[in-house]
Amino acid sequence: MRRLPNAIAVTLLAASTALCQTSPFQGSVAAGTASSTPVELTLNDAIARGLKNNLGLLTSDTASESARGERIGALSALLPKFTAGVSQTEEQLSLKTIGFDLHIPGVSIPTVVGPFHYTDARAYASWTAFDYPARKNFRAARENQHAAELSLMDARDLVVEATADAYLQIIADSSRVDAIRSQVETAQALYDRAEDQQKAGTAAGIDVLRSQVELRQQQQRLLAQTNQLDKDKLALARVIGLPPGQELHIADTAPFAPLQSLTQEQALQSAIEQRSDYQSYKARVAAAEEALKAARGEHYPTGDITTDYGAVGPALNDSHGTFTFVASAKVSVFDGGRIAGDVVQAKAALKQRQDELADLSGRIDYEVRAAFLDIRSAADQVAVAQDNLNLANQTLLQARDRFSAGVTDNIEVVQAQESVAAANDTLISALFAHNLAKVSLARAVGGAEQNIGKFLPAGPNPATQGKEGK
Repeated sequence: MRRLPNAIAVTLLAASTALCQTSPFQGSVAAGTASSTPVELTLNDAIARGLKNNLGLLTSDTASESARGERIGALSALLPKFTAGVSQTEEQLSLKTIGFDLHIPGVSIPTVVGPFHYTDARAYASWTAFDYPARKNFRAARENQHAAELSLMDARDLVVEATADAYLQIIADSSRVDAIRSQVETAQALYDRAEDQQKAGTAAGIDVLRSQVELRQQQQRLLAQTNQLDKDKLALARVIGLPPGQELHIADTAPFAPLQSLTQEQALQSAIEQRSDYQSYKARVAAAEEALKAARGEHYPTGDITTDYGAVGPALNDSHGTFTFVASAKVSVFDGGRIAGDVVQAKAALKQRQDELADLSGRIDYEVRAAFLDIRSAADQVAVAQDNLNLANQTLLQARDRFSAGVTDNIEVVQAQESVAAANDTLISALFAHNLAKVSLARAVGGAEQNIGKFLPAGPNPATQGKEGK
């Protein structure tokens, strides 16, 4: 009998799987070397490792540094430039090449002068005293750097979310392995009982075959689920940067704890105030506004100052000081539409940034509301699943008693086993969906690094309690 997992868990896990296939937050730069001793990981330990080694966070940090470099480059356009140099010149001139070809009868006039030499030691300075576009470009670069820094903070929330999702998946896998192992033990006991009854002549051979088929099915499920558990451990190791081949053990459980400390209205307000990605997008809009001002300011004149001072002469001890000072102003008279094109592009970029900000605002509202819907639905399903598991266990116990008493064959027992297995799987899926939705809420309101511990407190896992007796 094939069992379908909880619908909410499927939806959330599908979204998580799609993210895994494309997101750098599912990768990492491994740190250290693998040891033969398994690493015992709490959720906080896993998050701490992820915040050090996760590829998405490292990439965001690189982007932040790149934005800082762009700001420094934009600032340099506003500052004076100073250079200095020393030159030694050896020169010989041909007067004919410069049009000096004088002939005087009886006078010998050389056509070649030199060689002669001179030394020039000089310092140079230049400064764009007024450049409106450069000033606005600097402000735009400063806002872009601020946006990159905020994106780096947002990347930390994404690392927390990716790590918690992977960690919860392992907890759910472990719960399923434990539940299926218990079902295997129950199936084994029922198979042994059926064999004993057949030998005693109180049960038919078909009862033994049914018990054996059920036992093999449960063993097959256990093998498949154990393999999935091992694969999901590898996925967590990739997220947090464990060395290849390093074994790990999960130290925490995922208890069921209703969300009581935060209302939906409070979450919506906190999301707008705390979400780093929202603040980052606002900074990008400000940068685009400055870039538009810079494009429009290309019509304005620019003022430049250049100067130099140095000593020139046949030798440094036989030289004389010289200097040059030039102040100039330039204004665009006709540029063939280049400035107009820059303005159009800057307007389009600003409109795009404004649209992205508006879309993000709507997406934040959706994420918060969807998380609350999932939390409420999953909480209700946990309660129903717990009741259903208790009923399934009671049904199994009665079916085993009836079979042992010879009142019925073991069809009822096999069906009751399948009901217990389905109830266990539903409870685990509902609990996983509930905690996964709380992780999504922690991300949706911002500050996931601080909120994750409030939303996922430590405690016993109800999916590991109330299993059927053997």
